[in-house]
Amino acid sequence: MLVAAAESQPTMARSQWRNLLIFLLLWLCWLSTLAALGRPVWVGEPVALPTSGRDILLAVDISGSMERDDMQIGGRQVNRLVAVKSVVGDFVIKRDGDRLGLILFGEKAYLQTPLTFDRQTMQTLLNEAQIGFAGQGTAIGDAIGVAIKRLQERPENHRVLILLTDGANNAGQLDPLKAASLAARARVKIYTIGIGAESQEVWGLFGRQISNPAADLDEETLVEIAAATGGNYFRARNPAELTAIYQRLNELEPIEQSSETIRPIAALFYWPLGAAFLLALCLALISSRRRLYV
Repeated sequence: MLVAAAESQPTMARSQWRNLLIFLLLWLCWLSTLAALGRPVWVGEPVALPTSGRDILLAVDISGSMERDDMQIGGRQVNRLVAVKSVVGDFVIKRDGDRLGLILFGEKAYLQTPLTFDRQTMQTLLNEAQIGFAGQGTAIGDAIGVAIKRLQERPENHRVLILLTDGANNAGQLDPLKAASLAARARVKIYTIGIGAESQEVWGLFGRQISNPAADLDEETLVEIAAATGGNYFRARNPAELTAIYQRLNELEPIEQSSETIRPIAALFYWPLGAAFLLALCLALISSRRRLYV
């Protein structure tokens, strides 16, 4: 009898500890469930929101003539499109608070990037643009038409198109001046940029000659397009002038300053809910082992 009583004491002690453990786990499970039902959240630091930035579409000529190597960057001769990517990409990144979109045009015009706050993605898509993807011609009027379609639903006074080309309209369905008239009615302001060097040395059968790579540039039409819509025309003969133009555009269309802030909120209820689930599993495991020993 004494031996049986001695053997039963450790068993009773283990049973008491098991019951105490079960009681503790039940309480913890209950408290975790209550915490999850309370839906705790994490509130972050204030973040400024863009409230009334402009909607700016960039229309970039990728026709065959943009392959002309009459630009220099860092002492290296590059084609016009490479120079445009270098300068415009920097402009895109700096327009924090604006919705930006990208139109590429050659013989046809198409929207490469819809209006978005994601400047990094737009810069990537601009850098991926290749000469000739839209054909060899230049459809300036169609590019303006695509811009009007995309901007007409946006708030007035914030609709801006920056159109860059090195040639004259020789493709597409819409006349550039007619397109400019439609843009004026839709309150779309157009800034036009003519790109291309005015002189370049070339070697031929008769030795060194000076040519005008920008002979095909239709400055008169670009001036009229800008004037009809309340914009301006700019001439970029080299990357430095192109950079200065985009700096000027930043002044003409200033970046809106945010007047509204929010605090980001992240839900945390799944942590106590997960803890309650794990505690319930432990309880089930202990209970099953207890039944085995009974």
